[in-house]
This record gives sequence, structure tokens and C-alpha cells, in this order.
Amino acid sequence: MIPMKTSTIFKSRWMALVWAAGILWLAWDVAGSAPQDSNSSNNSEQATDATGASITPAQEKQFEQALNQL
Repeated sequence: MIPMKTSTIFKSRWMALVWAAGILWLAWDVAGSAPQDSNSSNNSEQATDATGASITPAQEKQFEQALNQL
């Protein structure tokens, strides 16, 4: 899987950094190739209070004002 012996990778600090950069690049490439959803608002959850009832925009504004007064 690795094109060289793993014991030789970590003998040099620079080779270890190059190897780690390759792993990070691979992870970035794999994660970036995931399909993007065009409508992400469908994936967001509705905000609820402790009882499970949905929160209205007026209640959100009241909460924001209460936090700003602290």
C-alpha cells in the first residue's frame, strides 16, 4: 500500500512531513469529492424548546435579546 518501507519513512523528519502531507491531501481530496446538496435548508432541523415544541421567530428574538442583556 505504501510505495516504500514504513521504517524508512520515519527515519527522516522531512520524509515524514511529506508522507503526512500526502495523507492530508488524500483526505482532503476524498472529502471534497462528496456530492454537494443544492438545497441544504432541507437538511437543517427545526429548532425546538425543552418540551419539544417548535420555536417561533418571535421567541427566537426574545431569547436573543435576553442573551444580549447579560
